[in-house]
Amino acid sequence: MSDSPRLRVESGRVVLSGQWTLAAMLPDLSDLQEQLAVQGKGVTCWDLLALTKLDSAAAVLLWRTWGNAWPECLNISAIHRQVLSRVAELPERIPGSPTRLFHPLEFIGCLLLEALANLKGMVALFGQLLLDIGYLFRHPEDIPWKEFAANVYKAGVRALPVTALVGFLIGITISYLSALQLKSFGADIFIVNILGIAIIRELGPVLVAVLVAGRSGSAMTAQIGVMRVTEEIDALSTMGISRTVRVVLPKILGLTAVMPLIVLWTSAVALLGGMVAAMLQLDLSLVYFLENLPRAVPLANLLIGLGKGLVFGFVIALVACHFGLRVKPNTESLSANTTRAVVTAITTVILVDAVFAVFTRHIGVPNL
Repeated sequence: MSDSPRLRVESGRVVLSGQWTLAAMLPDLSDLQEQLAVQGKGVTCWDLLALTKLDSAAAVLLWRTWGNAWPECLNISAIHRQVLSRVAELPERIPGSPTRLFHPLEFIGCLLLEALANLKGMVALFGQLLLDIGYLFRHPEDIPWKEFAANVYKAGVRALPVTALVGFLIGITISYLSALQLKSFGADIFIVNILGIAIIRELGPVLVAVLVAGRSGSAMTAQIGVMRVTEEIDALSTMGISRTVRVVLPKILGLTAVMPLIVLWTSAVALLGGMVAAMLQLDLSLVYFLENLPRAVPLANLLIGLGKGLVFGFVIALVACHFGLRVKPNTESLSANTTRAVVTAITTVILVDAVFAVFTRHIGVPNL
């Protein structure tokens, strides 16, 4: 074809003609490269006036043939010279992104700013919940009873088997290890005190909180995140439906209400496991254990444990919903925020438990 790229040598110079574009060169690209390498070797004069078209791909090919330098003699039109000039200005190697050094203060500062941003978002979400509760008091017909009951069922009833299993095993473990130490000192009867205080006051609420944060908390974040990805949250706003009333509030109230019941259930099963282990290890009867448990563990410990469950449930649900609403419309953001929700919820639960331990250190502790 007349427009196909051609190359010939005339009077010691290389003459190019036709269309030197990627589309035109592709059928004979290897032959053209070989001709340029062989016939253009040692030639200092090039004639490109007969070119009808020249694109950047052909310009790169010519520039490499010339050894990344302009030939001594070059006849070329002004338009085609501009194409070659742009290629000549490109670096031989694209520099990589500069390596950032690790600065501990900068890293800590970024973590602190992110934590403050999350805290601000949770406070704003909590304030919105208070406004929604005030609105529902004035308009009780808008209370989402079905959503509330559904969350109580999913976060409470479905969590009973796994919490019972883990609680029973934890009770057996604590009782078995404590019995080995108490038996050597002849203090077998104090197994009731150790199990009662440890499980009812501390381990029961914290253990349930960790399990619920990993199970129900992650599910809440993922559900709200999927609604963000599929734009269901935006659809609710378009229809004039409050996302916090229909989506967030039932989850927070449902988990807050059901958490003390799960704590009570898990603590009871854990005590049952401890009683079984104590009966096998120390030969303590179940009747003796049940008779001495109320005297060894004052009622205040049970109230503290249930109070912890109430606060833990609220904290876990609030953190889960906050990170769910932060999900951007992509799957990577969904997985990242779900992970952050679980880690933040468990960390917050431990911090809140430490605060409880400080303020209730003189409450419910029997004087031996």
